[in-house]
Amino acid sequence: MTPRPLWRGRTLALVGVVLVSLSLRTPVAALSPIVERIGEDIPLDAFTLGLIGAAPPLAFAASGLVAPALARRMGLEQALLASLAAMAVGHLGRALAPEAVSLTLGTVLALVGVGLGNVLLPPVVRRYFPDRIGLVTSLYATLLSISTAVPALIAVPVADTAGWRFSLGTWMFVAVVAALPWVVQLVRGRRSEEPATGPVDLGAPAGRLGVRMLRSPTAWAIGVAFGSSSLGAYAGFAWLPQLLVDRAEADAATAGVLLAVFGFMGFPCGLLVPILVSRFPRITAPLVLLGGVLFAVGYLGLLFAPAAAPLVWVVSTGLGPLLFALALALINLRSESQRTTVALSGFVQTVGYILGAVGPFVVGILHDATGDWVAPLWFLLGVLVLVPPAAIVLARGRTVDAELRPARVGGAA
Repeated sequence: MTPRPLWRGRTLALVGVVLVSLSLRTPVAALSPIVERIGEDIPLDAFTLGLIGAAPPLAFAASGLVAPALARRMGLEQALLASLAAMAVGHLGRALAPEAVSLTLGTVLALVGVGLGNVLLPPVVRRYFPDRIGLVTSLYATLLSISTAVPALIAVPVADTAGWRFSLGTWMFVAVVAALPWVVQLVRGRRSEEPATGPVDLGAPAGRLGVRMLRSPTAWAIGVAFGSSSLGAYAGFAWLPQLLVDRAEADAATAGVLLAVFGFMGFPCGLLVPILVSRFPRITAPLVLLGGVLFAVGYLGLLFAPAAAPLVWVVSTGLGPLLFALALALINLRSESQRTTVALSGFVQTVGYILGAVGPFVVGILHDATGDWVAPLWFLLGVLVLVPPAAIVLARGRTVDAELRPARVGGAA
């Protein structure tokens, strides 16, 4: 496919993708920095805090099951608008929450909106930018890092100036603004921004496709890559500061800086990996292995020489989630049709975020049981045994459609 100018005939879609990307991490990043301020007005017990902390990957995994059906029933753009509406209402609900239950429900609703957007954005990219999948995926993966960093950076200053309710509620406007290009797109009733293949079939025949993904080695391989990244990232954000204080003899301030370094490593990965894998498909398997090796180097360093070079171990571990950006690109690159992309996105993110939810939970249990970080680090290393088989499968270069095609021919669809 010959690339055409990025803006030609699809300006609204590009602006919409950018704005949605900037919305997709605000419900997660805006709350945790000011949770103590919220606790001064609303009593938050350990159970509530634990539930809110575990909610993001669980909500994202559940959304992976719901989003394909929602896209088939409503249409891709309408479903994306529904995700933004859930985010906006969730932001507002928790900003106005009078007690802990309302705060939790508002948080969960906003996170469900994020989860739907996570699944729907790759097929949106495929629909409007089939000739620029690597570039646009790189753009929105990079913007996800900004969407994580900015709310965390300004949440406390805004809360100090205008109160925690305003600090939480202000992100509602980001979701509302992100919806505007898609509203205009639908009101115009235009199809000029769709690819030349015409309208996308998201009809009933795709209804069983998500279940049939269970038979696709490529779908599982992408899910494992996504899940390994998700597990390592969520475990890092949850426990890395405490681990560094306990094992690397870092003070709290240094541990916080190193956590910021850990998070920032996602920026270059999101910027480069989708473009590289789109232009050079043969490097897919080496990139998968590289992600596993980077995680392993960081974990081994924290296990055997934590105080020797903590910055090196954190940077290495923080680069491991290049698997996240890689998986986002592969959702489009290893599917041949719009409905396969929707189903594959839902499957991959359900598998991935289930693993992401397991990581912090198991690490916490092992730490509590042993009083040390040795067993948790060995657990994180053990998870990486899943990475080489995924790389072997992805090295074959097959699409999900090709793997499932014999089942269709046999009438299993």
